[in-house]
Amino acid sequence: MTAISLPASLLPTLPGHYYTDPAIFSLEQSRIFESMWFCAVRASDLANPGSFKSVDIGKESVIIVRGRQGELRAFLNICRHRGAKLCTEDSGEVKRAFQCPYHAWTYGLDGKLVAAPNLTKMPDIDRTEYGLVNVHLREWLGYVWVCLADEPPSFEDDVMGAVTERLGELEVIDSYEIGDLAVGRRIVYDVKANWKLLIENFMECYHCATIHPELTEVLPEFADGYAAQYYVGHGAEFGEEIKGFTVDGSEGFEKLPGVGDDQDRRYYAITIKPQVFVNLVPDHIIWHRMYPVAVDRTIVECDWLYSKEVVASGKDVSRSVELFHRVNTQDFDVCERCQPAMSSRAYAAGGVLVPSEHHIGAFHEWVTEKIGSFDS
Repeated sequence: MTAISLPASLLPTLPGHYYTDPAIFSLEQSRIFESMWFCAVRASDLANPGSFKSVDIGKESVIIVRGRQGELRAFLNICRHRGAKLCTEDSGEVKRAFQCPYHAWTYGLDGKLVAAPNLTKMPDIDRTEYGLVNVHLREWLGYVWVCLADEPPSFEDDVMGAVTERLGELEVIDSYEIGDLAVGRRIVYDVKANWKLLIENFMECYHCATIHPELTEVLPEFADGYAAQYYVGHGAEFGEEIKGFTVDGSEGFEKLPGVGDDQDRRYYAITIKPQVFVNLVPDHIIWHRMYPVAVDRTIVECDWLYSKEVVASGKDVSRSVELFHRVNTQDFDVCERCQPAMSSRAYAAGGVLVPSEHHIGAFHEWVTEKIGSFDS
């Protein structure tokens, strides 16, 4: 491919085929999603012993289950006998064990093989060795993170480090006590666009004045085109007449107990590669998890988290939910508008990044380093 000479104010993007080529997506599945820490579920969704959820990560299906003593475990969703999918439901609750629907091999909540037809006639079978394949698991900020790699990368460097890089110090996010919050609303979006388009969109605010009228009303500095996460430790300040992070700027709820005066009336956005967006405001948190399922399709699960008191009281959260639901819809609509153009000859060599988007170039470098060079 012939290199294109650009003026100093512009940087090149990835070529269009990086968003449309199934072979590239396959590399991303194995070298990114199956190799890094992946935010899978909200821990509170697995409330009881035996509660489980199956999640597709890269090309694998993973079961996350709460054990009999309250511990969380993760396993590949594959029966060790003949490879049948063990759990066919997305979520549910079992009493004591998982049983394969094919030949009835049965596994305890700790993954050990506990029963199978004629198992007593096979005394040489090790119940642990032929148990479910374990997946590395960490719990942080109330979410369950898993890693399929044999030797996972440092959680402290990759996940916590992304937060520290954005906020300046890890203690800032601790003050929001996200693990103690409750889900007030969850909305699942089925976006017909490549996952990288969603990350690029979230990282920049050059588009904010164009498509986010409600957001720029609440956060006036966003109209200038620089995203809050462009500056380490910076939180975008609410407008003078704005009372809360709501669709009409009306008052929200009391700020979360640990939020300091320097964090009040400010919004912080954080990208945790490869698939998490965190949005911090004084009285609630908006947490996005992306599940890339195809080169041109991404499922996004968005949680609005409030204090347990707010959720238990049944208070109306609709005005705060509506603000970011509109932002999500606006963003996902433009990503879907971009996706078909990625295969156009006009975008074969890619597009360009203006100065307020230059930090996206670092994301592109990260992607290419992870998957290696690839020519169409």
